[in-house]
Amino acid sequence: MTIDTDHLDRCIRTLGSSLDFYRQAQPDSIDREVFRNAIIKGYELAQETGFKLLKRALQDFGHGSGKLDTTPVKEILRLSALHGLMTLEEVERWFAYRDNRNDTAHDYGEGFANETLKLLPAFLVDVRTLEAILRARFGEDFDHA
Repeated sequence: MTIDTDHLDRCIRTLGSSLDFYRQAQPDSIDREVFRNAIIKGYELAQETGFKLLKRALQDFGHGSGKLDTTPVKEILRLSALHGLMTLEEVERWFAYRDNRNDTAHDYGEGFANETLKLLPAFLVDVRTLEAILRARFGEDFDHA
């Protein structure tokens, strides 16, 4: 199976740029708030895109798409480690990212944003690693023979 990671790559680059712009904006400015909001949405989108691609990758290991659609995200992450798509340490960090992401449904306030901003440097490393692994193992240039 071929997996196109271009959209995830674009999400990662957009999130990184949003973080750069946020850091450059004046404190307490509307620009900083706009970039903070862009970071939160970009963080959510990058996670959801990553999970969607992991589900596709897991199909190559014999997991059915119907079953994967109803499998909780943390179990998707565990399966990813089982099949060598992530390390156990990465899975633990992704659990924290997911817990933080779930909080976005309830709290878009300053406190939540600050917690997310603390996670972002590690998240960007981990999501880039995920994209690179998926591209290397399932991308168009991969020889499945």
